[in-house]
Amino acid sequence: MEWANDGKSRGGVLAHLERLEIQVNRSRKNLEDLQRAQAIESALGTKIHKLRCLRDELRAEAKQRQARVKASTVNVEPDQTPEISEQEIAKRRKENVKAILQAYRFTGLSGKLTSRGVCVCISTAFEGNLLDSYFIDLVIQKPLRIHHHSIPVFIPLEEISAKYLQTNIQHFLFCLCEYLNAYAGRKYQADRLQSDFAAFLVGPLRRNSLCNLLSFTYKVEPRGQSFPFCARLLYKDLTTALPTDVTVTYQGKRKYCTFCSHD
Repeated sequence: MEWANDGKSRGGVLAHLERLEIQVNRSRKNLEDLQRAQAIESALGTKIHKLRCLRDELRAEAKQRQARVKASTVNVEPDQTPEISEQEIAKRRKENVKAILQAYRFTGLSGKLTSRGVCVCISTAFEGNLLDSYFIDLVIQKPLRIHHHSIPVFIPLEEISAKYLQTNIQHFLFCLCEYLNAYAGRKYQADRLQSDFAAFLVGPLRRNSLCNLLSFTYKVEPRGQSFPFCARLLYKDLTTALPTDVTVTYQGKRKYCTFCSHD
């Protein structure tokens, strides 16, 4: 009996030591994952800062090019104005669009001249990940018009066109890029949430086509107990990839958190 009891106690100690070893290994792995994530976050922050500086430089360059094109148009003598043909106006507009595309070639905008005008390709990205690309085929004539495009129907293309297409082609393209990149970023985050954290989700992740309204239920299991939470993410600003309002609900008690987007 003493031998049996002694063996049993030894078995209990060994089992306890094994559990402690598992906990230590798990804690070490979590610490390594955290340190790796912090290093990646720091590197991405540096890269984002450099890209923003490059973006600002390209914006300034694009503005200078546009100013030179406008100046060359304004400096035409009054008595020469009637001699400018529609072909000459269309040629200058093509040159203007080409200059803008050259200035923005590192920001996801590219394009090529066509027989009708220019076809612009807008490539989207989020946190260093290249995502979907969209194109818009512009007819360079008076007035400018869109011949064909692959912009999603829920992007307010008509509204943006009405505001800027005829008056400021540079701002038209920049505004369109903002909407498309923000949409691509929201969609990318929703897809990653659904794929990478499926084990924590209870039921499907619900979202609309614009991905500016997400709702899902997730569970937290401290000490073996499961606590479900319902989250609702609202993106009021369609030109950002960060939510403006976040609501988390548990057992009828609500906690409201508001996040402000930063440029």
